[in-house]
Amino acid sequence: MSIFLYSLAAGGAERVAATLINRLEPGYDITLFLMRSSIFYDLPKDIRIVYLEDSDPRESGIMKLLKLPLLAWRYKRYNDAPVSLSFMNRPNYVNVLAKLFGMRSKVIVSERSTPSQMYGDGSLQSKINRFLIRALYAKADVVTSNSLGNSRDLEEHFGLRGVVTLNNLFDLERIGQLSQELVTVEKKRFTFITVGRLDANKNHRLLIDAVRNVDADLWIIGDGELRSSLEQYISESGLEDRVVLLGQRPNPFAYISKADCFVFSSLHEGFPNVLVEALACGLPVISTDCPNGPREILAPSGTKETLLGFNDGIERARYGILVPNGNEIRMTEAMELIAGNMEMREEYGNRAGERSRDYGIENIIHQYEELINS
Repeated sequence: MSIFLYSLAAGGAERVAATLINRLEPGYDITLFLMRSSIFYDLPKDIRIVYLEDSDPRESGIMKLLKLPLLAWRYKRYNDAPVSLSFMNRPNYVNVLAKLFGMRSKVIVSERSTPSQMYGDGSLQSKINRFLIRALYAKADVVTSNSLGNSRDLEEHFGLRGVVTLNNLFDLERIGQLSQELVTVEKKRFTFITVGRLDANKNHRLLIDAVRNVDADLWIIGDGELRSSLEQYISESGLEDRVVLLGQRPNPFAYISKADCFVFSSLHEGFPNVLVEALACGLPVISTDCPNGPREILAPSGTKETLLGFNDGIERARYGILVPNGNEIRMTEAMELIAGNMEMREEYGNRAGERSRDYGIENIIHQYEELINS
């Protein structure tokens, strides 16, 4: 089979793909196709890797669009696997176009985001992507998404039918081992931690503003285009000694396990891996109630009857605390609540492992195998 991504740089979809490759490789002849020579995650030593190109991430949207047919022809030429599984939009487009050009593989595309949110700003680029999703995904043999919310989004906003939900899978044993490693940053007081690319959607300013009024530190793991502006904002806010940008770390679990609470501030998500990873490290979790993913993970039944209580818009769900999307005041209150209540932290910490096991490899991998073999 072939697995096709843009790259294996640090990211949620990339981590899932690497986990999937390592688990499937003993039983399947896998070829990994990439569009950029960036590999952050460990892979089997003998895995075959084919680069369709070495893409420039600064390439214009028009150039990316114009290159899709060429990349599809290349993919059709080099891929002869019976099953072709792609992750994320551009690889998905190329995968389906290659099928339309005569590639004989069973084409499975995996949507990792909420496209109506990601491409909802009315720009030309967003309109083109919405058109391509609607036109091409319908031609795939199978369309999958990583959360029920994303599946609904594809069905309601893009007219797709029969979208298969395959939750992300996690190597919990490996996370547990890595979480035991030592870290190079000193923990001085109660510490919140978050992990995510430094971009507008992750909304790190919300956390920086919220922690300003809490007697605690904030560790931020990740890198991206907003790093310099966030560094300046932290300095202007006088928080250099309390908010630490740790950059990209090969082992974020070691840092997560040393913190006291995981916080998450995204405006929208597909399926936020870091919430499950934080639960796997035994941390209580506070998250914005953004579409999609956090509520599905922290309040899995989706009904208010499962919630343990309310406090001015702060929801104490069974596996974590949800706050209104983009609400700094409620985030501050939730951070104060968890920092000042050891019993609540222990309660959530004790439940964390229970919920993370639902996403363990053994519970998810057979769903992928059934899809590949059917």
